[in-house]
Amino acid sequence: MARGGIGLAVLGSGAFPARADDAAAPAPANKKLGVALVGLGNYSQSMLGPSLRETRWCELRGIVSGSPEKRSTWARDFSLPAANVYDYEHFDQIADNPDIDIVYIVLPNFLHAEYTIRAARAGKHVICEKPMAMNPEECRQMIAACRGANRQLSIGYRLRFDPFHLEAMRIGQEKVFGPIKLIEASLGFNYPNPQSWRFKIKEGGGGAIMDLGVYCVEAARYLTGENPVRVTAQAYTFEKDRFIEIPESYHFQMEFPNGAISTHTVSYSSYVDRLYAASSQGRGWIELEPAFQGGAQAPIGRTHEGSLNIARVNQTTVQMDDFARCIIEGRSTRVSGEEGLADMTVIAAIKDAVLTGRTTTVSDAPPAKRTRPAADPSSANAAG
Repeated sequence: MARGGIGLAVLGSGAFPARADDAAAPAPANKKLGVALVGLGNYSQSMLGPSLRETRWCELRGIVSGSPEKRSTWARDFSLPAANVYDYEHFDQIADNPDIDIVYIVLPNFLHAEYTIRAARAGKHVICEKPMAMNPEECRQMIAACRGANRQLSIGYRLRFDPFHLEAMRIGQEKVFGPIKLIEASLGFNYPNPQSWRFKIKEGGGGAIMDLGVYCVEAARYLTGENPVRVTAQAYTFEKDRFIEIPESYHFQMEFPNGAISTHTVSYSSYVDRLYAASSQGRGWIELEPAFQGGAQAPIGRTHEGSLNIARVNQTTVQMDDFARCIIEGRSTRVSGEEGLADMTVIAAIKDAVLTGRTTTVSDAPPAKRTRPAADPSSANAAG
């Protein structure tokens, strides 16, 4: 989903990095990879563009937009040559541009698969914003296209690079407080524009379950290190004049192989932003609130032992630098297309549970992986 964060604002193995100064040395200038942003909406404007001024292993070298005004402004602000500025009609010409190594898809959900596949065919590595696609089959097509072109595909899971979420992942997967048995992850805000593509079923795919639900599903998966096996779900609409094609809010529950249960609410009408997990032994728990939004003041975390005093990072800077390093060093990204497919498989099951009113089995998801990073978090620049 291309947006500027939550609401209308800036919404492996080894040790978990927690400090913002754990960064590796910057890449030599001649090794920096070139990134082209496809779509210059709020998320590119407020998050990705500024972050690309801080990256050490990649830099902005191209843009794709249907707006002449945006193309002119971005080209001026980032000193981009005219040859690296594209409209959508000429997007495929990016194949002939050696300045561009990575294409970052920041478009409405229904365009993710098309432009990822076209970018791969153009010989470019791809980062695609979440949710990865409209359905699992599109995800598989995207993975196949990138694999066939021998190019890497990464999904824009910035929180997999955030020290607070990495600590939550460590506590959950390493059973620091005992096995996690209860998870609550919810995200919502009041989206005021019913004319947005997010409110169109054919363009957004289903509303909050797509754009916000992916955060909650992902969090429960990386806290447990498992994929859910069964889901139940309900959808509600109270403002029927505003929510015509999509539900206003979703509530869903997931069961995991180890016995953990998770509960979730996602909404386009009410604010919530919380991740909580509790163990079955003693009184151990961890909470992030706010949990999922971007910006210099989030997340905020604590456990039953006290506050988490962890240096914050620019999540998208670290995310993009890590992908560039993966390409340069010939290693796989921890936020692969398979991770996006796993989340979309769960979301498809949640949608089915809403339609049928029955418990739905989650099937055909890629095997769960413990996606903990190596000790070096790439360019972990402090955000505050």
